[in-house]
Amino acid sequence: MPAPAPKPAVILVRPQLGENIGKAARAMLNFGLTDLRLVSPRDGWPNPDAGPAASGADVVLANARLFDNIADAAADCAHVYATTVRRRGVTKPVLTPQEAAGAVRAATERSAFLFGPERSGLETDDVAIARAIVTVPINPEFGSLNLAQAVILVAYEWSKGEALAQPTQLDIDPPAPQGELDGMIGHLDRILEDAGYFFPPDRAAVDRRQLRTILTKPGWSAGEVRTLRGVLRSIERRIGIGSAA
Repeated sequence: MPAPAPKPAVILVRPQLGENIGKAARAMLNFGLTDLRLVSPRDGWPNPDAGPAASGADVVLANARLFDNIADAAADCAHVYATTVRRRGVTKPVLTPQEAAGAVRAATERSAFLFGPERSGLETDDVAIARAIVTVPINPEFGSLNLAQAVILVAYEWSKGEALAQPTQLDIDPPAPQGELDGMIGHLDRILEDAGYFFPPDRAAVDRRQLRTILTKPGWSAGEVRTLRGVLRSIERRIGIGSAA
C-alpha cells in the first residue's frame, strides 16, 4: 500500500500584512497543516505582527519558508491549486474546496494551495502556474473573503480526512438495562396511581402504554435513570405519598 501524501503546503503569494500571515497560520494549525511558504511578503519576513495574530500557532511561523517566486515555492509540489473567487481569464479545471481536498488526499505526491494578496488576490499569471482553480459559490455582489477565511475553508475540508479531535464530542453512555428502566417506569406508575392520575379507570391501560412509549424512546443511560428516580423520590417525599422504593 503506497504511503500517504505529505500534508499540503499553504503558499501565501505576496501577502501584505504580518497580522494576516499570523491569522492564516492560526487557521492552518487548527486543522493540522504546518507547511507555510511565503512568496515576497510586502513587509518582509519575519514580521513582528504575525506572532500575536497567530494566537499560539508559533510552530507554523517558526518553520515558514521564504521564496522569491511561486515557481520556487511550489517546486517540490506535483499538484498546485490556485484559490480565487474571481474570473482570471485562464482555462483550468474548477474545483470546490471539498473536491480539491479529496484530490489532495488521493494523491501520493505533495500538493500546494496558492493564496493571493489581501487586496486583489492572485493575478492571472499566478493562476496560470496552477493545475486547477479552487473556488466557492459566493454572493456575486460581495465576493470578498479575507486571507484567513480562504485558508480556513481549504484547511477544514482537507482535515475531514484526518483523525483530528472533536472537543465538544463526548462519549455517550450505553442505554440502561431493561430492568432499571422498568423500575423507573414502575416507580412513576406508583406515584401517579397514588395521585389519582389514572382516571377514568378505563383509560388507565392506554395512559400507561403511552407513558411507557414516551419513557423508552430516549434510551436513558443508567445514570440518567438514577437521576430520574431521585426526582421521583423527591416528589414522593414532598407530597407524602407512595414509597421511595
